[in-house]
Amino acid sequence: MIAQSRMPTTLLEIAETSRAVAAARGRNEKRDRLAATLAALDPDVRAIGLAFLIGELVQGKIGIGWAAIRDLEPGPPPIEASLSLIETSHVLDAIAAVSGAGATAERKRLLGGLFARATESERALLRSVFGGGLRQGALDGVVLEALAVATRLPAADVRRAAMLGGSIPTVGADLLADGAAALGRYTLVPFRPILPMLASPAADLEEALSQLGEAALETKIDGARLQVHKDGNDVRLYTRALNDVTARAPEIVWLVRALPARRLVLDAEAVALDASGRPHPFQTTMKRFGRHGTELNAELPLSAVFFDLVLHEDRVMLDAPLRERRAALADVVPEASRIPSIVTSDAEVADAFYADAITRGHEGLMAKSLDAGYEAGARGASWLKIKPAHTLDLVVLAVERGSGRRQGWLSNLHLGARDPASGGFVMLGKTFKGMTDAMLTWQTEKLRALASSDDGYVVHVRPELVVEVAFNDVQESPHYPGGLALRFARVKRYREDKRASEADTIDAVRAIFAKSRAR
Repeated sequence: MIAQSRMPTTLLEIAETSRAVAAARGRNEKRDRLAATLAALDPDVRAIGLAFLIGELVQGKIGIGWAAIRDLEPGPPPIEASLSLIETSHVLDAIAAVSGAGATAERKRLLGGLFARATESERALLRSVFGGGLRQGALDGVVLEALAVATRLPAADVRRAAMLGGSIPTVGADLLADGAAALGRYTLVPFRPILPMLASPAADLEEALSQLGEAALETKIDGARLQVHKDGNDVRLYTRALNDVTARAPEIVWLVRALPARRLVLDAEAVALDASGRPHPFQTTMKRFGRHGTELNAELPLSAVFFDLVLHEDRVMLDAPLRERRAALADVVPEASRIPSIVTSDAEVADAFYADAITRGHEGLMAKSLDAGYEAGARGASWLKIKPAHTLDLVVLAVERGSGRRQGWLSNLHLGARDPASGGFVMLGKTFKGMTDAMLTWQTEKLRALASSDDGYVVHVRPELVVEVAFNDVQESPHYPGGLALRFARVKRYREDKRASEADTIDAVRAIFAKSRAR
């Protein structure tokens, strides 16, 4: 345990906190261990320390990935720690600033110098942060709870400030410095994107209506989630990961500029439609929406369908019930650009709307509580997604080498659901079904880059890659730690737009199993 009589300022102190939190068994123990360190952080390094503790860098992406870490040969670690957080951050600033000819070699030189001075504990932290493998259950949710404890502020207020501020390190440092006075600085304004509200899976439409009663039912369009901001003629588009992609969809920018409101923040799906108005496959939309997709503007235009509104002129509507947000949306967005929807509690009406959505080539329905506010960054019970077959977004934990026709490929995926209680993943089985040759080629290259160990048959990988899996049901299984396995699982697609922390949970799997047993 780090003594709290002095302010933590060294990389080693953060590394030891990270290691202690990883070893802690319960969520409260993790929270309290983090809170003690956060409360004692030197004011000059609060944002830096917070970033390391959630597996990020205050610099963002700096051009260093797992391959660069793997190829380092820094020699034996020193016995005595000498790296301060400030000094470490300065080195990372220098790496981020490198560009031009010889940039790769210069980044490697700077990184090698940093690792040469790092103890083994510090190296482990750096490897985890650079490689995206910080798996201690101390990511966003627990760190926000720890901030609430450290600042003696309500947890809901801390979560709200972090959501509106868009950066846990920046907001956390502000709250640690000024407490409650800092909360008022965070409100919804254009061009500061917030985390999107997410949906939980429902077994079927009957279950969704049973939970919500009268609800808004919306066509579930298989597109790219967009958050759209407008202030006068200035329009910007952000992905679900809050990346600015304005330049990739000029036709959507033109559409939003024409809307009859000065200031807006809207939720939308971007989708490529064929000549009949049916959606192209998700991969086609993402190809058009990709980094070089603007070359396809003329032959593959994007459409935007809007489904929520959280800022209307100067009114922040995050806490307004959905029925009010829908009314405000209808005032500013023409019906042709709004997502098809109805409001009903009638099962027959809902079934007909569902069937029509599937007939028109969409992937299902969203069912939403009319009384719920917009829970940014949360996956709650007020938004439910319904699809014809069970689907879950799971994480690839390992992959087996192919044989026969699949010789040379990495084929059979080991699938895991996220476990919020432990911060890890629970394996649910394997699948090699649903993969095209192109997918096998892609996943082989991708998973090799994520490999953490290889016994010649099974390649274990860092749990970062999310895959959408369809399956018939969930069954009991003595072969897996969670006691459950997917029946007839097959791959639908990879979800590169999702992080592992957004994958479906083991609780969602248990709910599907309980529903099937009840039937």
